[in-house]
Amino acid sequence: MLFTPTDRNKLDYSEQGFLVVDEILPSKQLLQLHQAFDDVFNGTFETGVTPDEVNWQYGTGDPSLTRQVCNGWKANRSIARVVLSEALGRSVAQLAGWPGVRIMIDNLLSKPPGARSLGYHQDSAYLSWFSPSDLISCWIALDDTTRSGGTLEFVTHSHEWQQDSPSGEFHGPDDYRQPMHHAAESQGVEPQIAYVEVKAGGGSVHHGWTWHGSGANDSALPRRALVLHLMRCDAEYDPTKFEQGIGPTYSRYKHLADNQLDENYFPILWHEDGSRTKALDDYLASPGPV
Repeated sequence: MLFTPTDRNKLDYSEQGFLVVDEILPSKQLLQLHQAFDDVFNGTFETGVTPDEVNWQYGTGDPSLTRQVCNGWKANRSIARVVLSEALGRSVAQLAGWPGVRIMIDNLLSKPPGARSLGYHQDSAYLSWFSPSDLISCWIALDDTTRSGGTLEFVTHSHEWQQDSPSGEFHGPDDYRQPMHHAAESQGVEPQIAYVEVKAGGGSVHHGWTWHGSGANDSALPRRALVLHLMRCDAEYDPTKFEQGIGPTYSRYKHLADNQLDENYFPILWHEDGSRTKALDDYLASPGPV
């Protein structure tokens, strides 16, 4: 991994609510990830394990929508080598000032030419069933990104706005910025939009309450991205949030007797004491289905 945060990076992230990074992955990894995306979206799972959420497959998925799969790291080791990377986990933890970091969920996003927009939202509005509820998302572009290609957009300083509940349509809304504009109006501010325009292998890191979304892909090229949603190493299930709903997928990993997050499903990538979930390196080294 090529990204190591500087003091300036930490300041920019804290002030803006996001940080654009020119290089997160080396170019040699990109072809492996392109193949991994093709495999997963075709229903080929190298490890024999199905991802937690499969929201699009070739042959049945709406071709006008952005393709999405959640927790592809469980299905494909090329994806897992990025998502479970100790070096990338360390970089994110250092950027946030955390003692350690664990993966909550990954997203495989593929926006082919002509695909519609993704609605503006705040990640933490959907993913707040744990405490401490801090959340950071790392968005890695697998193709060169442009405004016309429907790249990721951020609203500068919006992590300091009021923390709203989820609203609006996520996949292919008519006005993908509408929820954000309503939030900006309630705050009495004029939103400042920044676009993540980077070469393949670059990307961004953003705060869980930063408003973001992306427009339609009006270019002739695909826009694929691997996204990591990360939380602190000491996070646990928060029973006070259960009434808001964890959802059928991630509630299934809740222990009967305690609120601990099971490292089999939410592994620790890096800790300042030098440790991480023990099984990860063996899993990544295994050559075939488990």
